[in-house]
Amino acid sequence: MATTQEIYVLNKRLKLTHSAQGFKTSIDSVLLAAACPAKSGDYIVDLGCGVGGAGLSVLTRVTGVHLTGIEIQAEHAALARDNAAANGFEDQCDFIVSDVRDYHNENAFHHVICNPPYLDAGAYLRSPSPENAIAMGHIKRAPCPQTEERDIKQDDLRDWIDSAHDCLKSNGTLTMIHRADKIDKMIAALGKRFGAIEIIPLWPKTGEAAKRVVLRAIKHRKSPAHIHAGLVLHDENGAYSDATQQILRHVKPLL
Repeated sequence: MATTQEIYVLNKRLKLTHSAQGFKTSIDSVLLAAACPAKSGDYIVDLGCGVGGAGLSVLTRVTGVHLTGIEIQAEHAALARDNAAANGFEDQCDFIVSDVRDYHNENAFHHVICNPPYLDAGAYLRSPSPENAIAMGHIKRAPCPQTEERDIKQDDLRDWIDSAHDCLKSNGTLTMIHRADKIDKMIAALGKRFGAIEIIPLWPKTGEAAKRVVLRAIKHRKSPAHIHAGLVLHDENGAYSDATQQILRHVKPLL
């Protein structure tokens, strides 16, 4: 196991252990969790769950939820299991080592959450960290029991949305955080399979263009799309806004 580090989120309600060389749970993971409309008794799946930051943040906010995490890297999945146990959620969680394209559990979940890689293949330099490179789709992954070795192209949004569609029950929700300039690709990949699409812009500061958005959509729903006023992340002085603090420190939902 690689060297690890510990961090706390949600005002120290949630303790997470990370690989020192891997991705860290960021504000994106917490915002993704805050946007998931889960309620007690629901089953959720986190596609590309890493060490469990987003999914465990949902469990911290909503009692009585069951989480399944799908993670391509076995070491990260192992850390996710450890993190669930460290926070008292081990009986509510399953973590599975799999490429999201190979995971099939049709119509099993009320909610899907995911935070796909932000950059298209060829649009970035390869990460010097092997763990980051695998997660970003730069290099081939090691074989795992469920799949044959092949190039990872998990940056293809359609793959993620196809997997989400298969996993969801009818009228189940998909919640995704991604780059604002990928809205067209996200909506195109949803196709006619999802409706009631909600776009929640995440504004860095008042007057600045959104760099990321949260997208929510409902399987088999035909309702029209809606763009929310969004969330301003920072005040002019760079501190988190009051609305953002409500999410990060007081475990409030995003809308």
